[in-house]
Amino acid sequence: MALPAGTIKASGGVEDLKAVARMVAETGAVEVVVGHPLSLSGERGPAAHKAEEFAEGLRLMLKVPVHLQDERLSTAEAERGLRAAGAPGRRRREVVDQAAASLFLEAFLGRTAGPTE
Repeated sequence: MALPAGTIKASGGVEDLKAVARMVAETGAVEVVVGHPLSLSGERGPAAHKAEEFAEGLRLMLKVPVHLQDERLSTAEAERGLRAAGAPGRRRREVVDQAAASLFLEAFLGRTAGPTE
């Protein structure tokens, strides 16, 4: 499983942009992946538009590529995985967003990986 350098539950404000920029600088990240919360049908609703605006703000601020990755069902899948691993309810709630981020990062890496030899 791919692990993100960190996660930020962003509301989309300037402080969130700065927090991502700090994380990129501190970790030496070479790319940023932003969750794209499309509806189950694939439609772009208000949350998806907000994520797109946030990603665009990051693109203007950072010198590394910023990508959007479909995050549909990642939270439900993360919740199931944590439950199956025996994580207690309180602990699951604390880490479910991080686990979901790991899942959509893994999906992004799988989508962008070149052919294997």
